[in-house]
Amino acid sequence: MLFRLNKIHPLVPSSRLELAAEKFDVFEQYFITYANSNYNFNCGQSKKRGLSLDEKREKMLQIFYESQDFFLLKELEKLGPKKGVITQSVKDVVQSLVDDDLVFKDKIGTSVYFWSLPSCAGNQLRNIHRKLDSDLQSSKKRYIELIDQCNALKKGREESVNHLPHSNFFGMNADSSFSQDEIVQYSDNDPATFETMKKAIEVAHTAANRWTDNIFTLRQWCSHNFPQAKEQLDHLYNEVGITDDFDYLELPAAAPVCSPGDQMLEGKP
Repeated sequence: MLFRLNKIHPLVPSSRLELAAEKFDVFEQYFITYANSNYNFNCGQSKKRGLSLDEKREKMLQIFYESQDFFLLKELEKLGPKKGVITQSVKDVVQSLVDDDLVFKDKIGTSVYFWSLPSCAGNQLRNIHRKLDSDLQSSKKRYIELIDQCNALKKGREESVNHLPHSNFFGMNADSSFSQDEIVQYSDNDPATFETMKKAIEVAHTAANRWTDNIFTLRQWCSHNFPQAKEQLDHLYNEVGITDDFDYLELPAAAPVCSPGDQMLEGKP
């Protein structure tokens, strides 16, 4: 702290700076203690949890069921906070109840009234139950129809899997496997495969000789620029495999490729 004050006020005597620094430190400690105590006090207070949407809907329905009366939206916005629903949320909550047919609304003159009676909710639940029961019966009927249709389609098809004798089936499988093995056996003599391998060999040969030429160029450059290190360089070359017989690669003459039929005639596999 003293360093910062002295840097900001270089003309102020050191003794006054020390006194100011001590007072500032005392004030800083007091402020930190006060802030921590205030934070702990606020954290210790239990915050009331806000209501979820379902809870708000339930609270608003209670207003309708308990009073069994008709309300304007402004009246509901005043009654909502008494049930724990804030005024700003009343409109959206009531609209969600209207969308689900739990609350009804109608325009009378220039005003829109909302209402909901316990009997209305009971009637709605009974209607939903009847609809679900009707859907269930329809689904059961459709299920039985599909089962009967499936059984009818199965008739006359029991022997369809036996139309082809098992012996012929397995024999054809064996022939197919043998043919696949022959294809794999002679795949190396396939003309397309041979041409691909030939091109790959040419590319590799060109690349190897290009690097060989680079090595010769590097040796020549080293010999020209470091003639005094000839022995060390020769020793290094021998260690990495660049010996006196190191030279460019030459491709041997390619042997002619025989077709699979010619090999069979010669008795070769």
